[in-house]
Amino acid sequence: MNFPLYFSKKIALSKDNKNNLSRVIIFIGRLSVALGIIVSLITVSVGLGSKEAIKLRMADFSGHINIKSKRSNSSYDSSVLDQKGLQLNKIKAHPDVAGMQEYATVYGILRNEHNFAGIVYKGVGKDFDHQRFEKFLIAGKTPEITEKGFNSGVAISEKIAGDLHLKVKDSIVAIFSKNGQEQPLYRKFEVTGIYKTDIKMIDDQFIIGDINHARRILDMEKTDVGGIDVFLKNVNDIDKDLPDIEKYTGVKNYTEKATDKYPQIVDWINIFDNNIAVIIVIMLVVVVINIIMVLLILIIERTNSIGLLKTLGAPNTQIRTIFINYTLMIMIPGLVFGNLIGIGLLAIQHFWGVIRLNPENYYISVVPVDMNPLIPLVISAGILIISGFSLIFPSYLISKISPVKSIKYN
Repeated sequence: MNFPLYFSKKIALSKDNKNNLSRVIIFIGRLSVALGIIVSLITVSVGLGSKEAIKLRMADFSGHINIKSKRSNSSYDSSVLDQKGLQLNKIKAHPDVAGMQEYATVYGILRNEHNFAGIVYKGVGKDFDHQRFEKFLIAGKTPEITEKGFNSGVAISEKIAGDLHLKVKDSIVAIFSKNGQEQPLYRKFEVTGIYKTDIKMIDDQFIIGDINHARRILDMEKTDVGGIDVFLKNVNDIDKDLPDIEKYTGVKNYTEKATDKYPQIVDWINIFDNNIAVIIVIMLVVVVINIIMVLLILIIERTNSIGLLKTLGAPNTQIRTIFINYTLMIMIPGLVFGNLIGIGLLAIQHFWGVIRLNPENYYISVVPVDMNPLIPLVISAGILIISGFSLIFPSYLISKISPVKSIKYN
């Protein structure tokens, strides 16, 4: 029989405790553990959820990895993608690739009697992933692209629609500057859908339409494209899969990660890691201090028991183990209730989106949470293990207690 564990259970489950101070201290210890669990759960789940949500919004709009021509300059007008060495079949066959779509972009201006807005017209083809884009739609639908003739439908952002007082089925004139011509080109479009990504750099300028319009403005051939959006099955695999995809893009093309396209957003996302680390450390310090306080109070309270155990021949190591186990058992109700409350709050936010944010500042309109079941398990195990190690040094106080004096202690 494991005597330290058996004795720890007996005193932990004993109801014969008339010391009000120890009850208060134990309650404070459990409360600190519960609060530490709740705050840590919310911090980690919201931090990881926010990072994932923002990355997905960037990547699902414009591809996790973009393939472009090296002739492309800093303007939004696409250069023709070089087909030499471009092996799309091998890219599509990659096990982590979920899909691809062709596009071409050109800069222009939308204008009506209310206002005007500089826009980037992103022409997409018949391989456009309508289903992936649906999560951004707040009204209408994406234009149906067949690449036969010129489809006049476009999907615009809520920001552009608001600036120009547009709604679904309204018409709008776009003005483009064609290479080598002083006379601008005018195109009339019909709004088929309105989207919102909550990412300002996207919502302020991009509209989605037929790739044939972009080809005509950029003097491209019927089969030319300005780039390819590559979608991966997991947004977190971008860095891992980029070298594999680069091998099949050709020497005159290059690849660009979605995370490199908007570096200011990525820098902002990385702040989450620092915030999570700081808050977790603070919570651990608070929990450890309170648990050490609980241990010391328990040692003082049960000085007679310690003296009796020493008189009966129990070594200091065994007695220290008893009190460390006892203290960790006291933590368990705090761990349980902390997890129940923390997971409950996260579930409410996950399913009902109670807490909302200003997307202009946070790039998301609802606080997202990561409901990965490993998060509470890792946090709970981490707090228990760290607390157990932190109790070893203060438990040496037991070795200073004299059996003779402690038995007389009242």
